[in-house]
Amino acid sequence: MRIFFGFIFFMGCAIKEQYPLIIRNGLIFDGSGAAPYKGDLAIRGDSIVAIGSFNAIGEKEIDVHGNAIAPGFINMLSWADGSLLKDGRSMSDIKQGVTLEVFGEGWSPGPRKKKNDQDTLWTTLGGYFAMLEKKGVSTNFASFVGATSIRNYVLGYENRAPEPQELEQMKQLVDEAMREGAMGLGSSLIYAPADYASTEELIELCKVVSKYNGIYITHMRSESDKILPALNEVFRIAQDANVPAEIYHLKINNTWNWNKIDTMLFKIDSAQKAGLKITADMYTYHASGTSLTARLPTWVQEGGAPAMRKRLKNRALRARVLHELKMGIPSRNSDPQDVMLLNFRKDSLNELYRGKRLNEVALLHGKSADETMLDLIVADKSGIAAIFFLISEENVKRMLALPYVSICSDAGSIADEEPYNSDPTHPRAYGSFARLLGKYVREEKIMTLQEAIRRLTSLPAANLKIQKRGSLAIGNYADVVVFDPDTIKDVATFEDAHQYAEGVVHVFVNGVQVLKDGNHTGAKPGKCVRGPGWNLKTLMD
Repeated sequence: MRIFFGFIFFMGCAIKEQYPLIIRNGLIFDGSGAAPYKGDLAIRGDSIVAIGSFNAIGEKEIDVHGNAIAPGFINMLSWADGSLLKDGRSMSDIKQGVTLEVFGEGWSPGPRKKKNDQDTLWTTLGGYFAMLEKKGVSTNFASFVGATSIRNYVLGYENRAPEPQELEQMKQLVDEAMREGAMGLGSSLIYAPADYASTEELIELCKVVSKYNGIYITHMRSESDKILPALNEVFRIAQDANVPAEIYHLKINNTWNWNKIDTMLFKIDSAQKAGLKITADMYTYHASGTSLTARLPTWVQEGGAPAMRKRLKNRALRARVLHELKMGIPSRNSDPQDVMLLNFRKDSLNELYRGKRLNEVALLHGKSADETMLDLIVADKSGIAAIFFLISEENVKRMLALPYVSICSDAGSIADEEPYNSDPTHPRAYGSFARLLGKYVREEKIMTLQEAIRRLTSLPAANLKIQKRGSLAIGNYADVVVFDPDTIKDVATFEDAHQYAEGVVHVFVNGVQVLKDGNHTGAKPGKCVRGPGWNLKTLMD
């Protein structure tokens, strides 16, 4: 008996190569944006070992009957860092083909201090990675280190610049997070205490990120009236810190700003031509989701929520807030009829107001919309989750067509079952990726299917500098999704968000089948995907 080029010859007869798993008869989209082709894909262990046309048999074979075979999708802005702790199955995203969740929009799982001097499950970003991997999750995960988390660790909710020694401590925390595997620095500059940071502070933190070949990713300081100066800040940080920069959930809020899209896209194009690496991501909906406190001036939020509520009870300070809201400081607020109140902490308020628009609630409450909002924030002792219908559908289409835009959910990954679906949510938690492939590719024809898959896979993988993921190639990790291009669609609505997307048939994470015929297998093979600083640390160690 002799072995020769993968074939075994015995008594003059050739025995075919055997693989543990072969996915047969698919339409292969390799993630590059190239045209698909018919073929098979073989998996051994956690890796792809053959693709296309090859002569082999599988210990197990799955015939996908011409459905698309693609790399697993990457969620560039995920809040599943919390939901995965409660339920590691990652249901709403796995059912859309998402195999990598990326955390860290301003807040990140670490670093964080021990609470009340008691032990906690983790205190560093690396500690969170280890804990989640040990717990077991179905999807891979990665994270930026949050600029808000860094600032909060050192300065709390204080609205001031750091002292030189404090800035050095902040930089050291970023350095540690990068060595633990952070993808870079993430900011959320529309919120307090994030917007207390100056541009110069962010540049200094990003210089640490640059040392480790990471990137800066940002919820810009304005997505509305001051969106153009906010863009300039992104470009300055990228230039001065020598880092690539990505814009979180690219959009323009409020009708009076929609016509700025040409200027905005021209500025991004000019920055790219000038040599800056500028990319973006977005969710596929014309409404955003955040809390009512996002409508408030951030000075009133200094010190955290209890301090904010105390100020809102102070007659003089409340009058100042109402005056600034009326005058549009720092930005003109959204029309109350465009704001849907999603959820309250108190059941009594949910019974009265959940699902209603702010203008309706104001009529019931008997005060102006601004006064009603302040009363509710104080009474509920929460930020009050809301959906804001502020985005132009035409602008959504134009931005989706941009070749440098990838996709995110800006949400957790939720199971549509008790107790996980008890609170209302934005439909993007269940449909952002399927909506791209169904509505905007198949129906609206904004782009080709192969281009859409590139945006979901190799584009974000390249931006994050992730190796061996984001494309179907021999030797890459077997993160694979099989879906029906003719039926994939989002089902979730703003009125009934807890509904799974349809059309994804099979999902494999690191070679293990997590979704079979649309049903979760219960497998939890997810791994931490670390950033380029981890590789440098490994080499130095």
